[in-house]
Amino acid sequence: MTPLRETFWNIPKWAELSQYVLGVVAMLVFVYGVYRRVRRWRLGRPEVLTGTLKGRVWAFILYALAQVRVATDRFSGVMHLSVFWGMVVLFFGTILATVDWDVTRPLLGFRFLQGNFYLGYELLLDIFGIFVLVGLALALYRRYILRAPRLKSETLPTFVWDDAYLLGMLLVIVISGFLIEGVRIAALDPPWSGWSPVGAWLASFYQPLSPAALSAVHFGLWSAHGLLAFLFIASIPFTKAFHFVTAPLNIFLRDFSSPGALKKGVESGAEKITDFSWKQLLELEACTWCGRCQEACPAYASGLPLNPKALIMKLDAQLLRLPAARRLNPDMPQDVALHLHGVLVTAPELWSCTACAACAEVCPVFVRHPGIIVEMRRYLVNQGAMDGRLQDALMNLTRYGNSFGQSERARGRWTQGLGFEIPDARRQPVEFLWFAGDYAAFDPRVQAITRATARVFRAAGLDVGILYEAERNAGNDVRRVGEEGLFEALMEKNVQALGKAQFRQVVTTDPHTYHVLKNEYGVWGDGAPDGSARVLHCTELLDTLLQTGRLPIRKRLSVRATYHDPCFLGRYNGVYDSPRRVLEALGITLREMPRSRRHSYCCGAGGGRIWMEETPGIKERPAESRVREAAALGVDTLVVACPKDYVMFQDALKTTGLEGKLVIRDVMELVDEATAPAEG
Repeated sequence: MTPLRETFWNIPKWAELSQYVLGVVAMLVFVYGVYRRVRRWRLGRPEVLTGTLKGRVWAFILYALAQVRVATDRFSGVMHLSVFWGMVVLFFGTILATVDWDVTRPLLGFRFLQGNFYLGYELLLDIFGIFVLVGLALALYRRYILRAPRLKSETLPTFVWDDAYLLGMLLVIVISGFLIEGVRIAALDPPWSGWSPVGAWLASFYQPLSPAALSAVHFGLWSAHGLLAFLFIASIPFTKAFHFVTAPLNIFLRDFSSPGALKKGVESGAEKITDFSWKQLLELEACTWCGRCQEACPAYASGLPLNPKALIMKLDAQLLRLPAARRLNPDMPQDVALHLHGVLVTAPELWSCTACAACAEVCPVFVRHPGIIVEMRRYLVNQGAMDGRLQDALMNLTRYGNSFGQSERARGRWTQGLGFEIPDARRQPVEFLWFAGDYAAFDPRVQAITRATARVFRAAGLDVGILYEAERNAGNDVRRVGEEGLFEALMEKNVQALGKAQFRQVVTTDPHTYHVLKNEYGVWGDGAPDGSARVLHCTELLDTLLQTGRLPIRKRLSVRATYHDPCFLGRYNGVYDSPRRVLEALGITLREMPRSRRHSYCCGAGGGRIWMEETPGIKERPAESRVREAAALGVDTLVVACPKDYVMFQDALKTTGLEGKLVIRDVMELVDEATAPAEG
């Protein structure tokens, strides 16, 4: 007897036909639901995507199919991959059964679900069905027994029912499928039942039933299973299950720029949900509510009002309120246009963000929270809704081109006392243009590091010049505050100054400056004629100098240290190894902090936070958490590669009582110490 699948065993003809009718209805409802969602996205403003088809396909394979970002958490990885691949195999198993019965059998006169292929098919479906049940059990355990904090949805409690519906439906559908298999095996007792181990085990429980009872139970379970399956398919666009569609789609359409890179949006900022781009609206719907962004967010950990997960969920709920049948028009009443600010999203939430992009870095479906937050900040800036210190900083930047309110002529005063001249790149050609940045030029705490940098460049024999009073703040944090107009004014001034200078490459000690010059000015083209990078961070340059022997080490340093990855150097631009190679070349013994490289913890200065008032009553500032983390390693030095990190951590040492126990040193200070000529 050839093993064969009895597709509609015990099913009356009317029930078989009803299944096809219900299937068509379910698909029509599904398509209609998708259409409604797509219409909502199209209410957003245009956005041009960058990237290649090859890159998108590879991203889809890595992050949608292999779920690489999900798998970084072992528990979540096992859970999601079990459910995902289990459902994928069961889905394709259903398709194969349909093709076998409805296509090849009547049209081609043969069936492929028979013999050894059928036996392998049955075994595979049983195994992957078990995977689904294991994954769902883990999900239920984590959500309802462990009650993982990142999964809570106090802000929008109605979403809790969405979670229960999704898990419950999948669980009932898979279990009922196994029960149907068990009844069929109990009734037919095929000799190959061992190839369906779960069904064979369940069949033993049905053995006492009479043939008539088995037939009735089978038909009842089959009917319930089919109705639930079709109901689930129809409901996908109207429930959390829609992320089965939007998450892979958003991954395929992901932005390939660095996770926090910004694009020009609406000048007046996002006041309404439809002021976002269509891609940002898709991101709102792609969010899976996993809470990884919440866990990574330094603002949330510090007790500030921002919760990036809750923010996205609130915006998503607002999007779902849009009337599907109407397109936005300028005369639409405010209550229909769906104003975002005030009750839905508060100003303190938005001003809490440090623009560190940790949220975007860990998001498994590539939601870019920083861009969404900055769009809304632009509206607050346009309304003048910001604290006094931030207003003062922006006014100084407008008047003087720096946040310190210093005369532009004072920008080069740090060079006094060096004992040698630094050329003006506007007056003579240089190989490297050194774009110093505000803190390096004006902050007394950082000026010593700036002078050390100058000595290191001189020791390496580099031809370096600066712009003196022509340099302005590069505008990185101005843009992330939401002052797009001021950013463009600063950028225009800097581009004019750069145009008057003659140089081959730009170097800077400031990761904020490094990022915005390299990625958001858009003036470098494809780089220098020889293909080298047009903008370098000092650690990249030092790494090359040390490896080529252009910078000799005169003294090896006996220092036990840990290195802090700056957000705008690491997460934003992927520069992790160069600073470490430099420190190791100096003889420094390095220990990694638990949160390092792409998971590095923000110092709290970014996104303009360094210019804002401290929020009272928070748990602990990010910089304080970071210096405690470093001190716990038993090292004597915390090494930084960013002027703002240096300032924030120096202050944190005082407030945490770690002065004298931990020293904050900049990479350039250490290199200067190791390369300085011996006295005498």
